[in-house]
Amino acid sequence: MRIVDIRETAIPLNSTLANSSIDFSEMTTSVVAVITDVMRNGKPVTGFAFNSTGRYACGAQMRARFIPRLLKADAKSLLNAAGDNFAPEKILAVMMRNEKSGGHSERSVGIGTIEVAVWDAVAKIAEKPLHVVLAERYNGGKIAAKVFCYVGAGWYAPGKTTRDLQDEMRRHLDAGYTMLKMKVGGMALASDLARVEAVQSMLPKGGWLAVDANSKFGRDEALSYARGLAPFALRWFEEPCDPLDFALLAEIAAVYEPPLSTGENLFSTQDVENLVRFGGLKPQRHDVIQVDPPQAYGIVQYARTLDMLARHQWPRSLMFPHGGNQMSLAIAAGFGLGGAESYPGVFGDFGGFADDAALEGGYLTLSERPGIGFEGQSRLYRIMHELAA
Repeated sequence: MRIVDIRETAIPLNSTLANSSIDFSEMTTSVVAVITDVMRNGKPVTGFAFNSTGRYACGAQMRARFIPRLLKADAKSLLNAAGDNFAPEKILAVMMRNEKSGGHSERSVGIGTIEVAVWDAVAKIAEKPLHVVLAERYNGGKIAAKVFCYVGAGWYAPGKTTRDLQDEMRRHLDAGYTMLKMKVGGMALASDLARVEAVQSMLPKGGWLAVDANSKFGRDEALSYARGLAPFALRWFEEPCDPLDFALLAEIAAVYEPPLSTGENLFSTQDVENLVRFGGLKPQRHDVIQVDPPQAYGIVQYARTLDMLARHQWPRSLMFPHGGNQMSLAIAAGFGLGGAESYPGVFGDFGGFADDAALEGGYLTLSERPGIGFEGQSRLYRIMHELAA
């Protein structure tokens, strides 16, 4: 059993959406195919992944360092003890050879994307959905049938009115979502507060609203927004500032009573531990951590991050992996996390879930397709299939 080839291609998102900090007109993502010599239904098992959203394609690092290391490694050294499947922890260790400590974001996305593709292959070889494989390995065999999903929306766009924003959010409520997340920080505070009030006014009983600032704010603006948003019964206030600015996060936490959420821009276990030690976040307040596993060395390292967080008394119910895609959905289900994001109709072919995904009451029913389940996303799988063919 061996890895025959690893391929990468960069695909543009082709999106004109914008948050408070960036637009996605130039954004690309790396799609990876890990091709093995294991045959299923007359075809080689191939694992797929992409590097989530919000970080550019990173094929140069993959081709220069990580892919050659894996292809040169002794095939048996990449297998589990039984020799009947690949061992992602060993594959991660090979990719990390000769890598100096620190400097995580330079390599964590490339490594994590390949590693998640390996997991797709591992689950396909086992002929199980990835969330089942992860539950058996990391969650005591507790296999979820459905996962809570909130929808990321409320984007900025030229000429978009408050009525347009309400119509956008109403479509998501009609689709079955019970928690909405909208962008803030791209307008003056008073205008953004009016947008928040307009969306909150249309929420049904039991509906929740969260806001996402996408790390926009410095100290003065962050504290102004924290005070301005405090009267609203928000589910959480996400990424108000750089998550590595621990002093500012602690200051925001001191003046803001509703839960805070951050972590999608952290790429290592060490960074997340510093966040929970020094950033002022508290599990008692239901603050949420949103690491994006494909961007943070992958699933094996994410499991290590969860173990570290457990030592700091953070329950898995307060973990929501960033991404809004099939990978994050499988990870949330497999580890028994609080839920997952959803980005329907955005990020080109990369947003959302399988074509037949069914949402009801804010919960998404999981597929029984082997692996991550990209084969159920026809537009995205066409890109992946062409890469592997």
